[in-house]
Amino acid sequence: MSGISSISTSNRSSSVSSDDIKPWIRGFARIGYISRGIVYMLIGALSVMAALGVGGSTSDSSGAFAAVASKPFGEVLLWILGVGLIGIVLWRIIQVIKDPEHAGNGGKSAFRRLSNLISGIAYGSLTYNAFAIAMHAKSSGSGSKQTLSAKLLSQPFGQWIVGIVGLIIIGYALYEIYKSYTEKYTDKFKRHEMTEKEWELGRKTGKIGLYSRGTVFLLIGYFFIQTAITADPDKTKGLDGALSKIAQQPFGQWLLGIVAVGLFLYGVFQILKGKNRHLSIY
Repeated sequence: MSGISSISTSNRSSSVSSDDIKPWIRGFARIGYISRGIVYMLIGALSVMAALGVGGSTSDSSGAFAAVASKPFGEVLLWILGVGLIGIVLWRIIQVIKDPEHAGNGGKSAFRRLSNLISGIAYGSLTYNAFAIAMHAKSSGSGSKQTLSAKLLSQPFGQWIVGIVGLIIIGYALYEIYKSYTEKYTDKFKRHEMTEKEWELGRKTGKIGLYSRGTVFLLIGYFFIQTAITADPDKTKGLDGALSKIAQQPFGQWLLGIVAVGLFLYGVFQILKGKNRHLSIY
């Protein structure tokens, strides 16, 4: 009897998780992942062009948005992309509040909620940049990170705060690399709904993309640590600064090209994740 009861309870739980998800939330989340993928594909493509010396630049998201805005109908595309990115922000908020990954109440859950909160804030800023550039209110985001660093440094224990942020970024980068090595990211895919080719594409692009993104975030975290040590906000650099740093190394153009291709593939992976990810809020 207890076994039957357990099975029926499990069935009810499964029914709730599959039937009670609000379709508009799920749709927004999927659009958000796809929009994020497009952003990374743009950044990767621009950086590949820079590595090949055929135009483009080692750019961050704001640079990619500015490049889009300069094209015919580019501002319209930015508005669409900005609306799409709202989806990933909403999904991060849901992840912070609802714990859809069911990490529990321990340290793992707290870390996941914190990382989702930071990610949500970052993508909120990204969404703002898309809208601001579309409205001609902003042409570049290069100064925003320095301004943030300067504000943090001006607070009590500011250097400690910046250092902690740097350590969090480095921790997140190492986690990305760990996920790539173990292929844990594939756990989120609805494997039974994917074709074999789609599954292999998602697995391979995720592995290369997470390695590349993790490497770049390690550099960004290092820049934050440098800022904390020197109390110089100019030491803080974002994605564009990290890519430029890679390009300055021996064989830098080759290294930049490899990382840029990886970021482009990370964008492809995000689009596939948007289409095939498990999304549950219960």
